[in-house]
This record gives sequence, C-alpha cells and structure tokens, in this order.
Amino acid sequence: MSITLDSLEVGQELARTTVALNRADLVRYAGASGDFNPIHWNDRFATEVGLPGVIAHGMLTMGAAVQLVTDWIGDPTAILDYQTRFAAMVPVPDPAGSAPDQADGAQLSVVASVGKLDAAAGTVRVDLLVTLGEEKVLTKSQAVVKVAQA
Repeated sequence: MSITLDSLEVGQELARTTVALNRADLVRYAGASGDFNPIHWNDRFATEVGLPGVIAHGMLTMGAAVQLVTDWIGDPTAILDYQTRFAAMVPVPDPAGSAPDQADGAQLSVVASVGKLDAAAGTVRVDLLVTLGEEKVLTKSQAVVKVAQA
C-alpha cells in the first residue's frame, strides 16, 4: 500500500514501538561509530564523572528512534531531513543485578505522528515522541518525509 498525502491528517498517529537498548547494543554501536568513550561501557568511570551509570550514545538513541519512520514509509531515501534535540540521558542498566523490568536494558518508547502536511512539497513532517519511562529523552524530534501525491 502506497502512503499518500490524502491518506494523512495532522495529529494522526502513524506508528509506535518499543526499542530495547542493552549493553551489547552499546558495544556494537561503539565499534561501528568509533565512539569508545568509557561512559558508554564502564560503570565505574561513568559514576566517577557524575553519571548514573553507563548511558547510551546520543546518536544511537537518535538512530533507533528514526527507524520507526523508515519502517513506516518503507524507503529510507524518502526521509529528506531529520533533526532532534537531546533532552535526557538514557541509562542502560547492567543486566547482572538489574531489576526484572530492566533485564533487557533501557526500554525506549517511540511514537510517530503527523505534525505538518505540505502539499506543495509533497512532504509530511513526522513528529517523534521518544521517552524512557515518563521522561522525554529527545525533543523536537522531527523527520521530513517525501510521500506520494494522490
């Protein structure tokens, strides 16, 4: 099914998901990105610099959130622009000694909805609500997506 501007309206929820980020994800991301800052893998170091423990890479959080938009539109090249502001850290608990609800790591909730339609440009602005529990971890998280005309 092709997504068209006519099938969308401002405020419409497009998709939602939960993204689990665990310590293994952080190690894989560090290897892929080259960001081996110890705040992303070493609890002792992270707490010594005033963090609550190991935290996820900001860019990993950002990328995990926009994957929902890619999945919704079905074509990553349709995403013309993506921006966000980092609002809070994403602590990733150590699976050893974690509470049962944290055994799979940090659970990010991502909800995508239509923020704006631009018929002249053939685009939709998809707004992302990205939270960890009740706290927003990304704000002003928006992707501009090219969609088919009717």
